Amino acid sequence: MREPDHTSGRPAAGHAVYGISVAAELSGAAVQSLRLFERHGLVTPARSEGGTRRYSSDDIDRIRRITELMKSGINLAGIDRILELEDDNAELREANGR
Repeated sequence: MREPDHTSGRPAAGHAVYGISVAAELSGAAVQSLRLFERHGLVTPARSEGGTRRYSSDDIDRIRRITELMKSGINLAGIDRILELEDDNAELREANGR
């Protein structure tokens, strides 16, 4: 698990700390939209021991990207494919040291 990023004041990117209402506020998306995105597999928040969704800064960034794509008129299936390709591309860049 990553340590908090003390330079920005935000938790480390992969550290799941935000509840659904805070994640909605930070991302600009509605709570119901976050649930919809999860149902469609676009975002997978961590869960607390009690089952409460916990979103990371990475999740918030991903939700913002989903919202941006939706505003462009892309449907959820298209967004899923775009995110998949972007993730694959990022992995390839990392593997090639870029």
